[in-house]
Amino acid sequence: MRYAQRVAAGFPSSGDQKLIQIVDAALADAARHSGEWLACRPGCTQCCIGVFAINQLDALRLRRGLEQLKKHDPGRAAAVVRRAGESWSRLRDGFPGNQKSGILGDDEASAEKFEEFADGEPCPALDPVTGLCELYESRPMTCRVFGPPVRSEGGLGVCELCFHGASEEEIAACEMVSDPDDLESRLLEQVEKRCKIRGNTIVAYALLD
Repeated sequence: MRYAQRVAAGFPSSGDQKLIQIVDAALADAARHSGEWLACRPGCTQCCIGVFAINQLDALRLRRGLEQLKKHDPGRAAAVVRRAGESWSRLRDGFPGNQKSGILGDDEASAEKFEEFADGEPCPALDPVTGLCELYESRPMTCRVFGPPVRSEGGLGVCELCFHGASEEEIAACEMVSDPDDLESRLLEQVEKRCKIRGNTIVAYALLD
């Protein structure tokens, strides 16, 4: 197991729980301000299709969630693992990084390749029947902030399904500030130091057995 062996020693449980509480509270606040402009609902899988990068804190959180699911519902956990293996089999040959370690390349060529990498690939944690995330409580930070307006280098970004008819001012008023004190960066530094793994990976690799 790639990540299961590192969960006990490398996962900052209390710190990550604090981070999740901060981010989830920010999401709830943004959702209140957004009202009907926010189209996110159970079963909406727009943000579950297409591969995206996750950091090692995300990867350990996912893996920890999978290990817990194995204890409570082995059948559902086995389905997640199966989908992860099938997904990695499809993605491995074109993976823009180290296939053995699952770490994405950080050079310009790898970054450009990743921009168009597996845009139609469903997340292994997504149940294709229910349209729900099997590891919802352990999902990466990217998943937790998707939907409301979030600021990046390119300005405020929102899900293409959300904020139809809203003005730029109305969108800005709903901005989600998810981690104002940058707790995630400090926790990630701890994880990378303890686990001796640096760099981003993808969900399918993190969930491999």
